[in-house]
Amino acid sequence: MPKVTALLGGALAALAATAALTLPAAPAAFAQPDTSTVATPAPTKTQGWLSIYTGTAPQGVNAVQLRVVTDPKIGLRVVDRDGRSLYRFDKDTADPSKSNCTGDCATTWPPLLVSRGQALYVDGIDATRTGFIERPDGSCQITVGGWPVYYFSKDKTPGDLNGQGVGGTWFAVNPTGGKALAK
Repeated sequence: MPKVTALLGGALAALAATAALTLPAAPAAFAQPDTSTVATPAPTKTQGWLSIYTGTAPQGVNAVQLRVVTDPKIGLRVVDRDGRSLYRFDKDTADPSKSNCTGDCATTWPPLLVSRGQALYVDGIDATRTGFIERPDGSCQITVGGWPVYYFSKDKTPGDLNGQGVGGTWFAVNPTGGKALAK
């Protein structure tokens, strides 16, 4: 019997050594994720240095975000990431895109600007209808449907629409660049 016990003990030791050799170095639950297949999405459109993407900007990305909301009074309109209203000015032009709001006008109606190093993300807007123009001061202003877009200085909280119809020339911008008007 001592011989059988010795043989079994040796076999068990060999089996244990073999099993130890086939165990993975780290259990799968603790293994590092494979990030080699994570792809950066391609822009839907580029205009010069500006990359324009469809969808919502990922957390931490330096981007201007536009999205569409439904307003019960005027229908679809464009807002920024925080829900602040965006407007278009009838004295601007869409083809070619040109802003005619400078100086005091731009103080009351601050343009929505984008700068190098930022991207533009649009949700609910056809990305091919967005872009930017260079303003006389060298800054770059976002356009929707060719129309430069602006904030209104008297809008204090997200969702305010105090600029709608001001002077008969300022209107919330819809997703195609048109005027968002009462239904």
